[in-house]
Amino acid sequence: MAEATAKANRTPAKPKATKVTQPNRAAKRAKPAPPPHIGTLNEQALHASLKEWYAEPGDEFEVPVDGFAIDIVRGDLLIEIQTGGFSSIRRKLERLVETHPVRLVHPLPVEKWIVKRPRKKRGKETRRRSPKHCTPIDAFVELVRLPRLLKHPNFEFELLLTHEEEVRSYDGTRGWRKKGWVTDERRLIEVVGRERIVTVADALAYVPDDLEEPFDTAALGHAVDRPRWVAQKMAYCLRETGAIEISGKSGNALLYVRSGERKQNGRRQTRGRRKRSGKRKQGEKG
Repeated sequence: MAEATAKANRTPAKPKATKVTQPNRAAKRAKPAPPPHIGTLNEQALHASLKEWYAEPGDEFEVPVDGFAIDIVRGDLLIEIQTGGFSSIRRKLERLVETHPVRLVHPLPVEKWIVKRPRKKRGKETRRRSPKHCTPIDAFVELVRLPRLLKHPNFEFELLLTHEEEVRSYDGTRGWRKKGWVTDERRLIEVVGRERIVTVADALAYVPDDLEEPFDTAALGHAVDRPRWVAQKMAYCLRETGAIEISGKSGNALLYVRSGERKQNGRRQTRGRRKRSGKRKQGEKG
């Protein structure tokens, strides 16, 4: 009984005061890091390296112009670096050239090394030289997306000849053309050359001088040492710029000559062939 009375008379223990830590003054002054610019959110390694290599003192980067983010602004000149296909940038360029001088820069790997990441955790990374070698003529494979821009007074095209690494990883569900290997990124090793197309004459310079006229795309492909399907895209671009023109046909193949060099007798022969072919068709119908 006495023990119970003693327990009842005891004063309850005071709760321990929790220590409130004051925030660091430096943390108060620290400002949150600015968000990345919209033009660099999905920037790939190759694009970033090329932009750094191409930059000059005084350049501005990722500048908004007419609702578009421009890679590099150099005075009045707008510079766009496109490492992929031209279809996605066509509308942007067509809008910008109406009011600004624009230069499109495109890398083309004349030498490429394939880097394969290990399929297993304990595997080793492999690196080998690709047997494929690009030439400046291969740029027409993408220029076919915007051939008429080549003759616009506000547009110029610059080709950077590069050595690159293509990094691949294995994914069994994708990349069936490469047996399950998909490209993760492209890395710039070095820039070994540069060529620029500013005028129609610059584009015509890619046609060898010793190519006899008239010529078809098979002869053009043989002269530039590229497949015929590449020569066909090249011929289409040159035709749209006015560098070459159609002089006739040989079977189903179009024949081309350099603009301004077709002779009058060539025109008369072409018209004569068209008339004779029309008579044959009428005879077949009769």
